[in-house]
Amino acid sequence: MQLSEKIKQSIRDVKDYPKPGIIFKDITPVLANPTLRKEIVQALVQQFSNQKIDAIASTEARGFIFGSILAYELGVPFILVRKAGKLPYHTKSEEYNLEYGTAKVEMHIDAVKPGWHVLVHDDLLATGGTAGATANLIQHLDGIIAGFSFIINLSFLPGAENLEKRFGIKSHFLVSY
Repeated sequence: MQLSEKIKQSIRDVKDYPKPGIIFKDITPVLANPTLRKEIVQALVQQFSNQKIDAIASTEARGFIFGSILAYELGVPFILVRKAGKLPYHTKSEEYNLEYGTAKVEMHIDAVKPGWHVLVHDDLLATGGTAGATANLIQHLDGIIAGFSFIINLSFLPGAENLEKRFGIKSHFLVSY
C-alpha cells in the first residue's frame, strides 16, 4: 500500500471543529502509529535531502511535530512560528486569513539569518494563509523560501495555488483530499 493511502486510512475526520461546517483532519491517529510516523519522516527527508535547506520553520502546534523531526534528520535549525504573544523574545508578526477567520503569527527577530534557505513545514495546507504568513516573516528577516512542505493538502481549497502564485514555489505534500 502506498504511503498516501496509509495516511488517509489513519486520518480521522472531526465534524464541526473548530467551527460548524468545518471537517477537521485529525493527525493524532497518525502520531499514534510509530511505523507510519517513520515512513512519513523518511518520505519528507527523501524529498528535501538534496535541496539547500538551512532551517525548517513550522507553525504551532501540529506543524512542530514533523517539522522538528525533519529539522533533526536534516541537521538544520528548527524555527518556531507561534500565535501572537507566545514567544518570549522580541518578535516580528504577520496577520493572515484562515478559511474560517483571521489570525496572527510571530517569529523571533533573530530566528532567520540573512540569506538562509528556509523550508516552511506544517501538517495541513488549506488556504495557504498560515504558510504564506510564515513565508512573509522569513522574507522580512532576509531569508529565502526553500519550499513548502505539508502532510495533507485540501485540494478543494486554493492553498497550493495561492502559495505558488505569491511565492513562485510548488508545495510538496504527501496526501491530498
